[in-house]
Amino acid sequence: MAALTPADSLPYLTRDLPGVGGGIKERLEDFRVEEVPLYEACGEGTHVYVRVTKAGIPTPEAVNRIARQAGVPAREVGFAGLKDARAVTTQRMSIEHVDPARLDGYRDGQMAVEVIGRHTNKLRAGHLRGNGFVIRIRGVGPAQLDAAGAVLEVLRRRGVPNYFGPQRFGARGDTAALGEALIRGDDAEFAATFLGRSLPGDPPDCKAARDAFDTGFLDRALKRWPRHYVNERKAVAAFKRKRRPADVVRGLDRRMKRLYVSAFQSEIFNEVLAERIDTLDRVFDGDLAEKADNGAIFPVEDAAAEQPRAERFEISPTGIVVGFRSRLAGGEPGRIEAAALARHNVSGEDFRRVGPLKPKGTRRALRFALEAPSLAAGADEHGEYVELTFAAPSGCYATVALREIMKTE
Repeated sequence: MAALTPADSLPYLTRDLPGVGGGIKERLEDFRVEEVPLYEACGEGTHVYVRVTKAGIPTPEAVNRIARQAGVPAREVGFAGLKDARAVTTQRMSIEHVDPARLDGYRDGQMAVEVIGRHTNKLRAGHLRGNGFVIRIRGVGPAQLDAAGAVLEVLRRRGVPNYFGPQRFGARGDTAALGEALIRGDDAEFAATFLGRSLPGDPPDCKAARDAFDTGFLDRALKRWPRHYVNERKAVAAFKRKRRPADVVRGLDRRMKRLYVSAFQSEIFNEVLAERIDTLDRVFDGDLAEKADNGAIFPVEDAAAEQPRAERFEISPTGIVVGFRSRLAGGEPGRIEAAALARHNVSGEDFRRVGPLKPKGTRRALRFALEAPSLAAGADEHGEYVELTFAAPSGCYATVALREIMKTE
């Protein structure tokens, strides 16, 4: 098995093959995503299902616009997953007790709505089978098609490393560190990371606010934070009263805390996968494997007997997404997981520290299968491109497959 690599320099599965370079998301239409629904609207019920196509806005903003059009609170709008803002995306949403005529055909400059039909339940997070992608890599063309194809063939045959993508870790890359501080109960470390420790890439006003916090000028820090940084401004104001780091944590929005804890879980998983990258398509005695058809987890007792199933993508080895009920694998896979937890000096029990947010923990497949992958080269008025088309299961990151092909961070 490969040596551990830090989470900020995750190893490639195809590191022996050259990348093609290029860039993505240079134009909104270069990154297209369409949800693959878990089930179809049955035709009856109190919930109206709609298909929403949006460009250049995040899912919560689309939800707000639909809620205003339907005349309901935003919390009444159901959806299965969040979709990129910098892309053209199509997803389903549900609204209860609304006249379909209020929504059918609604459009503005950034989104369009089409009524699908009625159903008996609200759409909720995870109610999707996967996502289909059509992605154009700009700055490359026919000359790079063979190199891209060689990488894609390995991914098709062995699977794509199921890393959590960089968007999981925030623009500053510090969400996992914030989550680790919460799990450790280290309020001072959390406050210092959340409000201080500026980075060269920070926007000038945010950098000034962080520098002011680090040097103890709290009035200046509060003044420098832009108005739309609501959580940071509230945190500085809370800290300013008694200078207690615990007040920074206590006043933080629950959704943000959940995001930070999840990022820390993701970092540990990525570290486990990084160490198993060369064998992500092999099962070992002690592995906890996942069945592709139903997601059931089972212990591998005879790796040699189970390996043919792994080669057919019927099963895959999993890694730990740690929580207070986490189950470590056995054998060598378990040693790798235990070592990852030991490096952070945490255990599953530590995840009880975040009160009602405490995650139980789960398992995540070390790889995912590309469905119907294809490559094509083309050109338009903006230049040459290589277009990648595939589908992937829910919760998997398309950017990880692109990372292998492009070899650019």
